[in-house]
Amino acid sequence: MRTLPPLARVHVIVVAGASVPAMILLPWSGVDLDRLIALAALFVTFGAVARARLTGLCGAPDGALFPLVCASVLLLPAGAAATITVPGVLIARARTADPTARVVNAAHLVLSVAAASGVYELLGGPREVTAAAIWAGLARVGAVGVVLYLVSGVLDAAFATATQGVGQVQMLREVFVRTAGWRLGSAPIALMMAVLWQQRLGVFAAVLVLLPLYVAFWAYAQQARESAAHEATVRTFVRAVEIKDGYTRGHSERVARASVLIARQLGMREDRVVCLRYAGILHDVGKLSVSTKVLTKPGRLDPDELREMQRHPVSGAAMVRDLEFLGEAHAGILHHHERMDGRGYPAGLAGSQIPEFARVIAVADAFDSMTSTRSYRPARGAQAAMAELRRCSGSQFDPRMVDALGRALARYGWPEGEVQERVPAPRGEMRFDSHSVARERVGGGA
Repeated sequence: MRTLPPLARVHVIVVAGASVPAMILLPWSGVDLDRLIALAALFVTFGAVARARLTGLCGAPDGALFPLVCASVLLLPAGAAATITVPGVLIARARTADPTARVVNAAHLVLSVAAASGVYELLGGPREVTAAAIWAGLARVGAVGVVLYLVSGVLDAAFATATQGVGQVQMLREVFVRTAGWRLGSAPIALMMAVLWQQRLGVFAAVLVLLPLYVAFWAYAQQARESAAHEATVRTFVRAVEIKDGYTRGHSERVARASVLIARQLGMREDRVVCLRYAGILHDVGKLSVSTKVLTKPGRLDPDELREMQRHPVSGAAMVRDLEFLGEAHAGILHHHERMDGRGYPAGLAGSQIPEFARVIAVADAFDSMTSTRSYRPARGAQAAMAELRRCSGSQFDPRMVDALGRALARYGWPEGEVQERVPAPRGEMRFDSHSVARERVGGGA
């Protein structure tokens, strides 16, 4: 939790602090003990096999747990309904390394269930839902689904905003759009489960209703595994580059992080943000084609060596051109050393001719070059680096991207650069002018 931004720590304390009294103080009277035990067992069982993450956002209940959450609101008093969700969510997120994130998931769900139970009580919802009253029950359970959807969505978006550098409005849009179908669709499924439960089917009602859902979620899991394979492919390239050129160790990740911050400020769609992140991670992959002698040369590069180094964007784009999932990232990798005044490389593009991804990465790359500590010199502060970027804005960098990074840093800050050991001595002082490209070792990391 120490690594969380201050606003995120406040969020964790507030939601965790509110969820505990909610579980204790909300009504438990009239609870059917057999029903409570059966539902709790279902939460644990389904939580143990729920692994498909639909949104990639912290706090989204996994798989078929959400219909089960809705059903618990209909079948149990508020306190019991909120409490039994906790073990299932913690187990469903057991692969999450950070225990804080797991606590936040559980707390969000407790508060969402508490709010939905309150609405259900206000609407006069009965604990015994019969087939004869199914139409009246549909309206009530629809309200339950909407409340769960809204409260959990707002809480998820608030935490993502505090931790990921995402605008509140943008994240709300992402959460609501991407989760609307399965969260709102859980309401009628929950009603069906509640009705069948009371037709002497008991726990088997949940199995009959939820089992087909897991077939669908299995398909989502395949997509998640495909995304993991994409990530592994990217990581393989990065590790190879870092082994060959110690200077890039950690650099690619930081460039990707800064690129995402810029993209969030620009309001990019989430699918483009994902591609841009890949472009940031892979922007220096072409260094694999540069000779080790050139990469590790302690002095200034001669003209032939400089030309070899400047071919790395073209080589990098060629290396990853068959990776279709990269999408726009290909253009970002190829053109991240272009300049707004047309004096960059490899194509000498200028202004809006330069792909948007490349303009973002150029700023992120130069920023990290200045703010990362090296064994031969200390890092510049973020403000000093931003001042240099602004000085070169319009000639070397896109002013829009520089401004977006400045806004992001003002809101979220930037971690101090880590010392890079065993890095060769600099090939010339870092300087920015109309003839250079963030020259620390050649071209801002070249």
